[in-house]
Amino acid sequence: MARGQGTRKLTGTQYGALPWRLRNDEVQVLLVTSRQSRRWILPKGWPMDGLKPAQVAAREAEEEAGVTGTIDKTAIGRYRYMKMLRDGVELPCRVEVFALKVTDESPDWDEMDARTRRWCSVADAAGAVVEPELKLVIRRFAVRVAQLKRRKQAMVVSHGRRTA
Repeated sequence: MARGQGTRKLTGTQYGALPWRLRNDEVQVLLVTSRQSRRWILPKGWPMDGLKPAQVAAREAEEEAGVTGTIDKTAIGRYRYMKMLRDGVELPCRVEVFALKVTDESPDWDEMDARTRRWCSVADAAGAVVEPELKLVIRRFAVRVAQLKRRKQAMVVSHGRRTA
């Protein structure tokens, strides 16, 4: 439905990034505050012409949190929330989430005056976000990373010695 012609979208789709890193062999997740309610969220935004969903998520992470890195091309999960629009109306939104392995964190970024960012343990991140489905996305992602680490360690052991 077109906006501005007396009709309104019934639902919205956004693309979000789950920025993460390994510190002391533990997964950490980067959260940012929303601009209005100041609750902890993932960087996310609306579709952009010419960009694929993962590219939108990566751009939002750079603009909202000042981080760049390697983004998965496939969504790791999705969640729903109510988006408060400028006119005060709430719009149900579905967010597709893409993992972003952070390789660079800028001290200055586009929205630094409007948002706070914070690295958290998985447990702290899941506890800080409000949306139940987002809590699950964060926890499931951490389990996936742990499984991949174990597989890599098992491959090293099963192949015997390491080669230079």
